[in-house]
Amino acid sequence: MPAEEHKWFIEHTSPGTAHMFGVVNFLKSRRTKYQQVEIADTEQFGRILILDGKIQSSQYDEYIYHEALVHPAMLTCPTPRCVLVTGGGEGATLREILRYPSIEKLVMVDLDQEVVEICREFLSSWHQGSFEDHRVELLFMDARQYLEETDQLFDVIISDVPEPVEAGPALKLFTKQYFDLIGKRLTAGGSFALQAGDYGLPFIDAHCAIYNTIRQIMPFTLSYRAFVPSFNTEWGFIVAAPEERKMPAGEVLDLLIQERSLNLRYYDSETARSIFSLPKDIRARLAAETKIIDDDNLLAIY
Repeated sequence: MPAEEHKWFIEHTSPGTAHMFGVVNFLKSRRTKYQQVEIADTEQFGRILILDGKIQSSQYDEYIYHEALVHPAMLTCPTPRCVLVTGGGEGATLREILRYPSIEKLVMVDLDQEVVEICREFLSSWHQGSFEDHRVELLFMDARQYLEETDQLFDVIISDVPEPVEAGPALKLFTKQYFDLIGKRLTAGGSFALQAGDYGLPFIDAHCAIYNTIRQIMPFTLSYRAFVPSFNTEWGFIVAAPEERKMPAGEVLDLLIQERSLNLRYYDSETARSIFSLPKDIRARLAAETKIIDDDNLLAIY
C-alpha cells in the first residue's frame, strides 16, 4: 500500500523520539476509568493493542514478548501448580502458563476490566480461550491490594503490567513495597518475573533501578532482554527468587521444555544463551546502580 494511502499511528517513545505504524483500520477506541485503550490493524505487524498511546503487543511478534516473560521463571520451578499473574490483560500470559500440565490454579489480577473485555473480544489469537479455562480465576482489582489481603502462596508470580509512566495505573507496581509483598507470597523454591521496560537509552536507567530495587529483597535477580520488532527495541525483563539458584541451560533446559511438552516458537537453550548474555556496558550499569524505588520515591519514565 503506498504510504500516502495509510492512516498513521505515531507512538511517542520519548519526548524526542517516535515510532510510526501504517494503520489499515482502527477497530476500537475507548477511554476506560484508568487508561485509553485502542485496537488497530496495521500493515506491518497485524493487529496491535495500544494503551495510553503505547503499543503493548502485536499479532506478529507477541509470542516473543510473552515467551520471554513467562518461561524463564516457570522453568526454574520443578512443578508449578499455583501461579499468579498481575496485569496481563491480553490473556497471552495466561496462554503460556497454561501450557504446563502441572498447573492446578492460575489467578489473574487486573485493574481494568474494560481492557480485558476488549482483549477478550478482539485479541482471540492472543488468549486462545485462556480466560475460559476452569483453572483460571480472574479478579478485577488493584494487584497490591490483592497481595496485601490474600494468604495464598504461589509457585510463580508474573508481573505483566504497563510501564510506570507519569499518572499511569502501574506506578506503585514497581516499588520496593510491591516487590516485598511478592516475595512474601512465593512458596519455597518459588520464582518471580516481570516486564521491566525498554532496554535502550535512555530507558535503561529505569530498568537498572527496577533491578536494583528487586535485588534488595531477592538475592537471586537476573536481568535479560529480547528484541521485539513491534517495539523497535530490545525489551527488558527480570527473573528473581528469594534464594540463590541456577538457571537451567543447555541440554538441561531443552530437556525440561521437552518433558513439559511445551511447543514454543521462541524460547530454548540457544535463545536463553543469547538473552541472558548482556553487553559489558549494561553489566556495569546494573552493578553500579544504587537507586531504590519506593512509595515515597516513585519511578516515572516520563
